[in-house]
Amino acid sequence: MQRGLISVASIPLPGNTSRFDYQSIDPARRLLFIAHLGDSSIDVIDTSAQRVLKVINDVDSVHGVLVVPELHRLYATATGSNELAVIDERTLRIVARSPAGEYPDGIAYAPRERKLFISDESGGTVTVVDARSNRRLATISLGGEAGNTQYDPATGQIYVNAQTLNQLVQIDPRRDTIARRFSLAYCQNNHGLLINAAARTAYIACDGNATLLTFDMQKNKVVAKNDVGDGPDVLALDAKNRRLYVACESGVVAIFVVGRDGGLSKISQGFLGTDAHTVAVDPSTGQVYFPIQSSAGKPVLRVFRPAGVE
Repeated sequence: MQRGLISVASIPLPGNTSRFDYQSIDPARRLLFIAHLGDSSIDVIDTSAQRVLKVINDVDSVHGVLVVPELHRLYATATGSNELAVIDERTLRIVARSPAGEYPDGIAYAPRERKLFISDESGGTVTVVDARSNRRLATISLGGEAGNTQYDPATGQIYVNAQTLNQLVQIDPRRDTIARRFSLAYCQNNHGLLINAAARTAYIACDGNATLLTFDMQKNKVVAKNDVGDGPDVLALDAKNRRLYVACESGVVAIFVVGRDGGLSKISQGFLGTDAHTVAVDPSTGQVYFPIQSSAGKPVLRVFRPAGVE
């Protein structure tokens, strides 16, 4: 068992021993949504009962998932069909589809504008979709491949990784235009991104050189870097327990204590499971979720809680 995590449960997952990708959680409804990329489906987990509630099919090569509880909607990028799938969270049925670029991946939602911003990785753009009409509004060119995208609630801005340029790009969601670009020192191929709005800090995973950057969003510069496992991908923040989780393509997970200023102190790093590159945290319980592609020949969702916290 990796130091820093205490096992809570192992939930068998349906389908094949194929790749998983992003996850999104609605803590109020106790639902966890997991992109089962290799099966072109979304596994819906009842986190209270610790069981699979439903499988949503026909989301071709699903990569990104994002639940927006205020709209009762789940959004998913179907990379195989280059679409954004819109799912009613109450019925768990697909209600609309929208064009979303050449290789849609990450999703961010700007609540004031009611717009979705979808990173098109190989197309090098961000697709903007109106959440009310589910229509594409704009396509923003980054000039390089797009990594993950995030909404910053403190400023109301959208941020996206331009991963082949080693830049963090700020987008104005009112005008659907690029506001600023920031060069990232010490980084090769910045793909993963997470914003700690309370500390005015962004955490950026550079999968080309196994590095995690701490980016000060007031000074607009990199202020720290940490070594992590090979191929860092998905990041998850437990604000209540002050933990940051970095899940890597190599199956290694790094765990950091997060200071009130956003600074990081590593407390653990080790192998968790094959292809354990995606992680999610329930902000209400602190439970941590890692879907594992194959454990004893079957897919499984491993559930943990952080060690050393009350």
